[in-house]
Amino acid sequence: MKTLKRFSIIGIVFCVLFSMSAAAVFAETPDFTGKTITAVILNGNATVPEKEITAVQKIKPGDKFQADNVKQDLQAIFNLGYFFDINVSFVQVPEGVKLIYSVVENPTLNDVVFKGNSKFTADKLRPLITVKKGSITNMKTVGENIRAIEKLYRDEGYIFTKVTDVSMGEGGVLNITINEGVLEGITVKGNEKTKSYVITREMSGLKIGEPFNTKTAKSSVNKVYNLGYFEDVNVKFNPGTKPNGVIMETNVVEQKTGTFSIGGGYSQNDGMIGIITLGDKNFRGTGDSVNLHWEFGGKASNRNYSLSYTHHWLDDKQTSIGFSLYDMTNQYNDYGYNGDDQALRSTYNRNRKGFNITLGRPSGEFIQNYIKFGQNRDTHVAYVSGPVDYSQTTDPLYKDYLKNNFGLTRSVSLSRIFDNRDNVFNASEGRYFALGAEFAGRSLGGDFNFNKYTLDNRNYWKVGGENVIAVRLNAGYATGNMPESGKFAVGGADSLRGYKDDQFKGNKMLSSSIEYRFPVVKKVQGVVFGDIGKAWDGDTFNFKDMKADVGVGVRISTPIGPVRFDYAKGSEGGRTNFSFGGQF
Repeated sequence: MKTLKRFSIIGIVFCVLFSMSAAAVFAETPDFTGKTITAVILNGNATVPEKEITAVQKIKPGDKFQADNVKQDLQAIFNLGYFFDINVSFVQVPEGVKLIYSVVENPTLNDVVFKGNSKFTADKLRPLITVKKGSITNMKTVGENIRAIEKLYRDEGYIFTKVTDVSMGEGGVLNITINEGVLEGITVKGNEKTKSYVITREMSGLKIGEPFNTKTAKSSVNKVYNLGYFEDVNVKFNPGTKPNGVIMETNVVEQKTGTFSIGGGYSQNDGMIGIITLGDKNFRGTGDSVNLHWEFGGKASNRNYSLSYTHHWLDDKQTSIGFSLYDMTNQYNDYGYNGDDQALRSTYNRNRKGFNITLGRPSGEFIQNYIKFGQNRDTHVAYVSGPVDYSQTTDPLYKDYLKNNFGLTRSVSLSRIFDNRDNVFNASEGRYFALGAEFAGRSLGGDFNFNKYTLDNRNYWKVGGENVIAVRLNAGYATGNMPESGKFAVGGADSLRGYKDDQFKGNKMLSSSIEYRFPVVKKVQGVVFGDIGKAWDGDTFNFKDMKADVGVGVRISTPIGPVRFDYAKGSEGGRTNFSFGGQF
């Protein structure tokens, strides 16, 4: 019998063809039903031990002939995986009938060659082929190995990958062809204001013409949602023009990104103030953000303003550039020269005027790097109340206060941020980790020399449905002659909620919060929390002096952004905090 040099293996097809050929054989064979089987003979097995074949056969000499039993034995022998072909013949003898099984063994495996694999090297895939070189090729084992290869791809996110051909070539070379499921295109629907490129550029990890990966697609969808331009983002996969090809269709539901509001607010220091805000975080649908904030009617000034603009994609490396300009005069409490002495609490008006220019660029999928140049001038405007008027005092303890705390600061800041949160506005899983350093010096033309280092670590865990545990740790350390406005501050809505705004100040800071968040009704979330922390001056952290509080709160999603209400109780009593903006 002639040995085939090349053949393809598709298990189901083999079974169907085999069943068809077996049926044809029986159709041309006399009916031996009831006759005694005198012998069962096996031919063609040069390598496979006969006992391994007979172990799966049900028919034994002395049995009565049944056509179905013969078919079952043929199938059982074929299912061993060693044979390319198998047939049966019959010899009638006076005592009954002899069965002769003739098999054609598969070639010996000498090598394995992978084709079409770009995401995994042959060295990575080859260990999944468990048929040993130099042994007969077992197609049953090869089939299991093929499924293992496809599982490896699926586990890594390449869900459209298929092994499309397995063939044995000359010299016993097993050729395995892999179709990795190429992404043929990305379409965007539902965007009326937002430019399509603003959406697709956030999917930079997905490359047209390369294998499609669901993990990268999920991350890309999260990036699009985290832009804050859309109420919802959904994707579906449409078949491409090529086998296993896919076209990813992205459907977005836009939300309002522009803001124009006229309202008021209350500050402990400034009292009632009027506020006008005009901005758009998706300016003209380009993804740029612009914001103008103006405050009037406060105790200290009626012309406070800040202006900021950020262009998020300066080049194809996703370099961002932003600037801010501000001129704000507000009332401040210094709580004494050391930052926390209530008996020496003095109130004064301070003007802060300056600008910042920031450049950013990512490194990898979750890491962002920033460099910022900033200039800020603090001016003591007027004494308001309290035991010490720093502009008039002759007390030696305070005579240099204005000189040491007011003036021009010029600095360069560096920061590196890791952020893989599932939702930057209301995270339920993931981590945010930021390291920052600010270097201010007279070499830059400022009045102060200091180095300032910060750490911000946040972790989120989903527990039971939509409930979330969130933990935050903030730390800071500074050296040099730093002005009072640059010191770390703890207290108020964003740190120790049971204490006054910026009640504790110093050149060192440590604070932590833990929150248990749970849904109440749609767009309303309840919170139970605890805070601990403090800021100090000096060279050491005084952990025994740390303050703590516990409290409850409500988070409400509104058309103008999140609103927070918190009530916390610390060692000095209870306080209520009301603020705009997302939680940590």
